[in-house]
Amino acid sequence: MSTPADPDARTVTVRVRFYASARAAAGSEERALEMPAGSTLGDVVARLRAEHSAELDRILTVASLLVDGVAIRDAAYRIDTDAAIDVLPPFAGG
Repeated sequence: MSTPADPDARTVTVRVRFYASARAAAGSEERALEMPAGSTLGDVVARLRAEHSAELDRILTVASLLVDGVAIRDAAYRIDTDAAIDVLPPFAGG
């Protein structure tokens, strides 16, 4: 007899795409992260900060973050399904 899967053990794939100076600081255009389902945007950012350079940490402090194309400012925003997160540093110019 099989037991039901533990819903707390479910993971989601978060595809993080880096633009402009964030790309240079991360050393790549994109990164896939396996995160526990229900992780927050803040959890994703904390993991990126822990696994990358101080320069990316600085950029994440001022960057806009888009989750599936929607700007999200709330670090408590839950990520319950596979998602794409865009890291957009401030741009200069006009």
